[in-house]
Amino acid sequence: MKMQKVKVLKNHKIADNLFKMTLFAPQISYSAYPGQFVHIKIPRDKSLLLRRPISINGAYPEEGRVDLVFQVVGKGTQILSKVEKDTDLDVLGPLGRGFWIQQGTKRIFIVGGGCGVAPIRFIGQKWGNLDITSFLGFRSKSVAYQIRDFENFSTNVYIATDDGSLGYKGSIISLLKEKLCVERPDVILSCGPLPMLKALRREALDHDIPCQISLEERMGCGVGGCLVCSCAVISNEHWDYKKVCTDGPVFWSKEVLLD
Repeated sequence: MKMQKVKVLKNHKIADNLFKMTLFAPQISYSAYPGQFVHIKIPRDKSLLLRRPISINGAYPEEGRVDLVFQVVGKGTQILSKVEKDTDLDVLGPLGRGFWIQQGTKRIFIVGGGCGVAPIRFIGQKWGNLDITSFLGFRSKSVAYQIRDFENFSTNVYIATDDGSLGYKGSIISLLKEKLCVERPDVILSCGPLPMLKALRREALDHDIPCQISLEERMGCGVGGCLVCSCAVISNEHWDYKKVCTDGPVFWSKEVLLD
């Protein structure tokens, strides 16, 4: 991992307040793994000292491409949303520990909510040869994205929206609970908002299913030096702290204290 100058190939809106940026970044594309992220220096504004962590949405080593999906939530991501083609960006990556699949795994449930749908799309690209069922939750149809991509690699795709404008009305965990009553995956892989992850953690524990979750935390350095992104974990029947940027962002759900 090192700082790299990469070129923007494309940057466009894919849903309300959501953008997809494609970079020409051969080194990152070659070593990227689902669940990892890049740390981007915001251009054109020296007052924004901290980089922004953006999850990797897909990687194509044969073309040297990396896809990122991000939501505009503040000044930094607002600037990123306006970056034009051929702009050079200062990027660190790939960073963090991503998802991993144990030998013998055949069936995966992947669960994403909101911005957390972006990193789990990479799972399908990496392990599309396995039996994957996707559960995708959004606030509404206007912020739903990349559903066709999930349909291309999934045996089944279940969609829920808070307002019922697309798919099931309610929580995506409700659909997951129904499916778990009739089908058991070898592992569940997930990323999304904290309430969703808490509910998923309970379901995984109740059904005794291994579950990995990717945490979304504010970060400073992104490389383990500043401790801003520390999270509480269970360690040897006690609790301890780990760094989301280097020990994660992916953890086993049963080891993370989400409350």
